[in-house]
Amino acid sequence: KTNSRHTKSDSASDSQEIKIQQPSKNPAIPMKKLQDIQRAMELLSACQGPAKNIDEATKCKYQFWDTQPVAKLSKFIAEPYSLPQGFTWDTLDLSSAEVLKELYMLLNENYVENDNMFRFDYSAEFLLWALRPPGWLPQWHCGVRVSSNRKLVGFISAIPAHIRIYDSEKKMVEINFLCVHKKLQSKRVNLEGIFQAVYTAGVVLPKPVATCRYAHHSNDTKTSGLRPMEQKDIKAVQELINNYLKQFNLTPVMDEEEAAHWFLPQDHIIDTFVVESSNGVFTDFLSFYTLPSTVMHHPVYKSLKAAYSFYSVHTETPLLDLMNDALIKAKMKGFDVFNALDLMENKTFLEKLKFGIGDGNLQYYLYNWRCPGMDSEKVTFIPDIYT
Repeated sequence: KTNSRHTKSDSASDSQEIKIQQPSKNPAIPMKKLQDIQRAMELLSACQGPAKNIDEATKCKYQFWDTQPVAKLSKFIAEPYSLPQGFTWDTLDLSSAEVLKELYMLLNENYVENDNMFRFDYSAEFLLWALRPPGWLPQWHCGVRVSSNRKLVGFISAIPAHIRIYDSEKKMVEINFLCVHKKLQSKRVNLEGIFQAVYTAGVVLPKPVATCRYAHHSNDTKTSGLRPMEQKDIKAVQELINNYLKQFNLTPVMDEEEAAHWFLPQDHIIDTFVVESSNGVFTDFLSFYTLPSTVMHHPVYKSLKAAYSFYSVHTETPLLDLMNDALIKAKMKGFDVFNALDLMENKTFLEKLKFGIGDGNLQYYLYNWRCPGMDSEKVTFIPDIYT
């Protein structure tokens, strides 16, 4: 991780540049032969698959990312890819049931995670919740089709996000649902005056601003006054989360409309519970969203119903008790597993509530914005889909 004292995230102390030792001046070996050997060594040193850590990533050549305004892992320079011949962009109209079904099928058949063991099983309702928050624009739902038969073969999306990074607040987009080679990524958000983006990935690219680790919990609440969130709670939830998140360094800033969209309960999509004292004072809330997965290549188990910890805020109830309530509520709703990232204050309860620490990391990236790196405890931005 980048040390937070640094102001340049691609400084020499933050990353390692691949250096090939210069050949010795041995008169017995022709210089051209030595140069050929050196080029072969460089090719062999390039990584053959997605990098899982910084050391692996420094050995990779990123033909697309090295042309982009992101912090660099090294000093490689390469030409960007163009859209391959035979493919065309298409703005997807998600209000069309036929188009939504096409997207559903594309993601459910191709969006594979966890080393080909699990595949996210998105519902159409979940996709609309994730892709159409307040301020969404249809031109940010970018499909890739085969020119000849119009088959949908790729997709990438952006949704508006108001993000605070340290002391700077920026209007950004959150990039998600990348189900196509990264050389096909869109630049349409620039037309709306937005030039920064935040995104996450399980692999290491140039260069993470933060890294968070997954934890998993295989599943009578104790907190008095815990109840499902209602329409009347929107303003209180919005004020509570914005005040709570001020102590962190990478965080969303929500208005009431956004709080309503992301937190009002919807069956099989999002669950939010608030804590209201006997005198009507609103003190805490917890939330988690539903994202089942198809279990691949298993003779018995075919599906896994997973809950993903979203935002939880505590001012009176201890966080340990609040998250224990979340586990109980998830179990009552029939979830098989409860997933959480080790961001914010989550490390204070993961071990005590017997979460199993996973082996996967979620890397956080900022596009066209440079800042010092930060520890996971200072991150509160939670993607609506853990990618």
